[in-house]
Amino acid sequence: MRDQFNAALKEAMKAQDKRRVATLRLMQAAIKDRDIAARTAGKPDGVSDEEILDILAKMIKQRTESVTTYEQAGRLELAEQEREEITIIQEFLPKQLSEDEVKEAVQGVVSDLGAESLKDMGKVMGELKKRYAGQMDFGKAGASVKAILSA
Repeated sequence: MRDQFNAALKEAMKAQDKRRVATLRLMQAAIKDRDIAARTAGKPDGVSDEEILDILAKMIKQRTESVTTYEQAGRLELAEQEREEITIIQEFLPKQLSEDEVKEAVQGVVSDLGAESLKDMGKVMGELKKRYAGQMDFGKAGASVKAILSA
């Protein structure tokens, strides 16, 4: 994934796409920060691709919240900038699952693990994060898990 970021950054620099260059640099900085934290915690290789997907998902969530805040404050130009950044970051994430696909995935994991009650929610969420890293919003998936396990 890191090679993808570097290649995309070079392309953006050649095309003089300032928004894309800035966003890609922010992504790389966030990953570097996490790499440094991982090295101090004893992981010499830095963060894995799975952790990078997690970082990118958090960046999207932050920007989505910013869009809402900017729109409420009447700062539409800043909201648009955040939307552009979201689009750029999403290019590096796997295809997001639809609501129906999320429900289907949750149902599959619940039956695979034999989960029966809300006590099993942690196991189910852990397995979903392993299988579908970067492909779904786990906040929304958690609601689906809760609905299935409490039924």
